[in-house]
Amino acid sequence: MLLVFPDPAPPLLAQALDLAGQPWKAVANASVATQHDPADGWSGALICTDTDPEGAFVLARSLRRRDAEPVPVLLLVSGAQLAELELREELFDDFCLTPFHPQELEARLRHLLWRIGRGPRPEIVEYGDLALNLETYQAAISERPLDLTYMEYELLKFLSTHPGKVFSREQLLSRVWGYEYYGGARTVDVHVRRLRAKLGEEHAGLIQTVRSVGYRFGLR
Repeated sequence: MLLVFPDPAPPLLAQALDLAGQPWKAVANASVATQHDPADGWSGALICTDTDPEGAFVLARSLRRRDAEPVPVLLLVSGAQLAELELREELFDDFCLTPFHPQELEARLRHLLWRIGRGPRPEIVEYGDLALNLETYQAAISERPLDLTYMEYELLKFLSTHPGKVFSREQLLSRVWGYEYYGGARTVDVHVRRLRAKLGEEHAGLIQTVRSVGYRFGLR
């Protein structure tokens, strides 16, 4: 069972965990967490730090200091708290920014559980020097991490899992964004331009422009 802080859990978080099929229990503090320890221990802890930062980090610290094996911790943090995390690296294993996307949260939880032997091995997509971890929404080129937005990652994932195929801008909007996205086909061009910049000059050619049609992924 997954430990969740605070109690009650934020409605969107509770909904995301239920839809992911993840059993969980919300606790108000470290003392309550100890009182409700499952027989086989907590599988992990998902701690929201935005509403009660002090209580959140006290709980994370107590989970780390247990005599038994420390509980792996995933923090949900706001952008304003990122700088503070550098001073508390020993208290967590991973973090996710709020507002979160349910799929990203589920993926990070699966990866966290896999690291402690309670989940399947994460799926990796590789093409040449490019590697995408489908569990953690992380990407790297030549072992260099790529700082991608959620939709940049989704576009790169879609293209890299269909190498050699040509897609029009309209097809990419439908398959990646999933709906008639405001901004039209230009949205695709903007995201491709940003992806190429982040891939770097050496690897920008992985995303090729097919004149009058759209885009194709892969080296010729």
